[in-house]
Amino acid sequence: MQPLNLSLIDILESWIAGKQPAPDELQQLAVLELADEARSRAFGINIENVSEVILARANLFQSIAMAILELPLKSINLLETSWNLWLPLAMQLATERQRVGRTLIQGILGGQGTGKTTLAAVLKLILSKLGNRTISLSLDDLYKTYSERQRLKEEDPRLIWRGPPGTHDIELGIKVLDRLRECYTLKVQKYESSKPILIPRFDKSAWEGIGDRTEPEIVDDVDILLFEGWFVGVQPIESGIFDIINLPPILTVEDRQFACDMNRKLGDYLLLWERLDRLIVLHPIDYRLSQVWRLQAEREMMAAGKPGMSDEDIYRFVEYFWKALHPELFIKPLVTNSELVDLVVEINVDHSVGRVY
Repeated sequence: MQPLNLSLIDILESWIAGKQPAPDELQQLAVLELADEARSRAFGINIENVSEVILARANLFQSIAMAILELPLKSINLLETSWNLWLPLAMQLATERQRVGRTLIQGILGGQGTGKTTLAAVLKLILSKLGNRTISLSLDDLYKTYSERQRLKEEDPRLIWRGPPGTHDIELGIKVLDRLRECYTLKVQKYESSKPILIPRFDKSAWEGIGDRTEPEIVDDVDILLFEGWFVGVQPIESGIFDIINLPPILTVEDRQFACDMNRKLGDYLLLWERLDRLIVLHPIDYRLSQVWRLQAEREMMAAGKPGMSDEDIYRFVEYFWKALHPELFIKPLVTNSELVDLVVEINVDHSVGRVY
């Protein structure tokens, strides 16, 4: 049987219109899948299982496509991204959850504008269709309280914004992840219901935008936790690099000292990262895009009548985080480290998905 000369989008749109997947369409999609060797390898797809995988993905796509198309997402080809990333990733997570036999802790690392929140929302939607209850936990949800961070700022005036290493309650994070990992009772194959788990939540609008803890979310049966943040899983580097570095915006002696201090505090997070079962990196093709995307987001908010930051404030804000943990020093090394990272998703200028490996 010769494959059809149809595009991926043509095939997916025909399915949305009610057409059932045909053998020749599935064959063509299998050929396309194996053609991207890096992506197929990342999702555990090979010539032996590709037909089975494509059929299962096709059935899942038909059951969830309309809900995905209704998502309020911009600058993303929903059909292509669904087929090539969201669906295979969700299927992989569901399989991995079954393998570990307890709550699966999936880390998602990405800078501003890379789509961490979007990815988590879409995965929750698809995984629910696969029978998995999924919740999200942001690194932001582990911030220390308002009063604790005010004391931190008095001790170290360089902490002008929340976010860098040292502003989170690491012990709280460890406690929550351990509780989730241990709550599954293998003997009876169900979750314990006697002790609900409190998932911390953070209100960024409290105290005129300074933020504070709010009421926790109460859960008792979590299959998969998506733990996302701008430095989730990031590892400390050799401190000597800060003596010789000349990487904008780390330019002055004070900048280098701040970066060195943040690197040292990052070591405190390693016990938290040890609780991760897997780690995904959302990696822009140029780290400086985070600043561009943040500017775009602020301008859109202000155009809609909402308060926003000036361009100058945005530059200072984003560069503050680069001074703390510069992407070239801390993120770039991770994308080639197969021992620490399970999946890398490149993000293009227009927020579309590039290489997946």
